[in-house]
Formats: sequence, C-alpha cells, structure tokens
Amino acid sequence: MHQLTPYVPGEQPKISNLIKLNTNENPFGPSPKVLNAIEIETGNSLRLYSDPTSERLVKSIARYYQLKPQQIFVGNGSDEVLAHTFQALFQHGKPLLFPDITYSFYPVYCKLYGIEAETIPLNENFEIDVNHYNRPNGGIIFPNPNAPTGHGLELDAIEALLKNNPDSVVVIDEAYIDFGGTSAVVLIEHYPNLLVIQTLSKSRSLAGLRVGFAMGNAELIKGLTRVKDSFNSYPLDTIAISGACAAIEDKTHFEYTRKQIITSREQLAAQLKALGFNIIPSQANFLFITHPQHDAAGLAGHLRVRNIIVRYFNKPRIDQYLRITIGTADECKALVTALQDIVNE
Repeated sequence: MHQLTPYVPGEQPKISNLIKLNTNENPFGPSPKVLNAIEIETGNSLRLYSDPTSERLVKSIARYYQLKPQQIFVGNGSDEVLAHTFQALFQHGKPLLFPDITYSFYPVYCKLYGIEAETIPLNENFEIDVNHYNRPNGGIIFPNPNAPTGHGLELDAIEALLKNNPDSVVVIDEAYIDFGGTSAVVLIEHYPNLLVIQTLSKSRSLAGLRVGFAMGNAELIKGLTRVKDSFNSYPLDTIAISGACAAIEDKTHFEYTRKQIITSREQLAAQLKALGFNIIPSQANFLFITHPQHDAAGLAGHLRVRNIIVRYFNKPRIDQYLRITIGTADECKALVTALQDIVNE
C-alpha cells in the first residue's frame, strides 16, 4: 500500500471572489425539482436506512434509457462504480488497456487491485484509435469524450472495438457524454461485453450529491452488485436517491443547461483561437488549449494571480496544455479578458 500513488482531485481552494474553472463543475445550479425533492427528504425519514437497492432510482434510469432495471447499477459517484468495475470485471493475468492520456484514476485502481495495465498512445491529434486496441487484453476502458482532451468517438468506432474484442469487457466512461457526444447505451442490447458508466455530477449539476451508475448486460450488473454488497450495502443515501430521481426526470432543465454550456463552449473556443490558442475539438464541458508562444504553467500562474483557477497537468505530452471548464458567461468573459492581457504582455 505504501507504493500506491493516490488520485489527486482538482484543487478546491477557499478563496473569495474566485473564478473556479478547474474541476468541470456545472456553472448552472441543479433543477429546482431536485432541491424540492431533497427538502422533502430532510425530515423524520432520515432516521431510517436508505433502500439498499435504490429501486426508485434504478427504475428512473431504466425508463430514461429504455433499459430493464436489471441492466442498471447505481453507486456513490461514478468513481465508486468504476472501482467496483475494476475489481469485479477486469481479468487478472492479462493487461487492461486504456489511453496514455486519460482519466488518471484508471492507473490508481490498477495498482490498488493488482491489475496489469498497458497504455495505448493517443495519436498526434490526441485522438483514440480503436484499431490500436486489437491486441490481447483483460479489458478495455476509456472516457468518451476522453478527458482531459475532450475528444469524442463516434458510435461506429466503439462498435468496431466491441466486435474486435468479444471476450473482453469494454467500459465506456461517459462522464461528459451529454455535451455533444452520442451515448453507447444504444449498443448494450447487441453487445453483452459493453458496460457504460455515467454520472450526475456534470450535466445535471449534482457533483456534491455523489451519484453515478452503470448500464449493461444483466450478468455484468450482477458482478458489480456482488462486489458492492460485499463492501457497502447502502451506497446511496435517501437524499441522494430522491435528488437523483428528480434530476433524471426533469428533462427540460437538463436540455436547457446542457445546450447553454455547448453554446458557451463554442463561443469561448472562438475567442481563444482569436488570441492565438490552439484548441483540441471538444465534446465536453471544458476546453483543452495550448499557446505556441506561452508556457502553460506560466499562464496558469498568471491566471491564479487574477483569481482564476484552471487545471494544469504536469505530465508527458500535455505539459503545455491547460484544461478550462466552461463557466458562466461572466466567468468566460473574465477569463478571455485576463488571457488577452497576459498574452499581450
């Protein structure tokens, strides 16, 4: 255990008047229906244990995605769902495949659960090439859109990957799918080796509630449930279950806020390009940017002085890039103004 290198989450500084664009939180609040549902639950019912099966939420997700309840697994945030996935579904003795630039929790879980890992390099455009995954493996996992790059894969590429790896579990981590990608959920009925994982943290503004879920073949879900029931039989509390159900069911609020973020993302990308930044095409609620004449760490430092926090990754291949969350219109305007001043200096 002393050899483990834990995952480092995005900084959560306690600074007043901060423009926080480093952790991909939604700039819009959750649905008012969510807040009402939570308020209803903050009463005498909290003396009782929550439903260990989260039946209400499971049925709500199943209705939304036109699946069966036995194809749904819920957990305390998608990170917990991912942890159970690594423990239950990936084969030991063969390498788990994932990109060299991706969500940094994957290698942490590999070390924690003793899973051999093999990273597959993104191409020169920071894209995932599914043809590079046609090799012996004990499973495949990557985000779609990928993080921190924002690049997304089309369904035909994911389907080709599934066809070429019928004996491996393929996990598509769709934390950012609602900002421009196409979910692989529609492939579940045709590919029993596919598991799709999503979260309510991003597109439904519930990062503080900690709700994630997996969708796939019933046998895969049984595997996750066995691990969950051996670890924590009550993963979601009553408040989280009620709030999550309300979020799933309020399609109007969901559609409005996600479209607003997509529009803001495209506007911000155009403004940053005008300042000389190179930008990876994004289907997420963030942009991955670099400037040919300015060091990324230096840019992040100059922004911090101006009370603007962005994410800098001091890692190979991406140490000259910044990941910037799409904020409110005022936050994006302040960011562009600050970068304009920094670049001109």
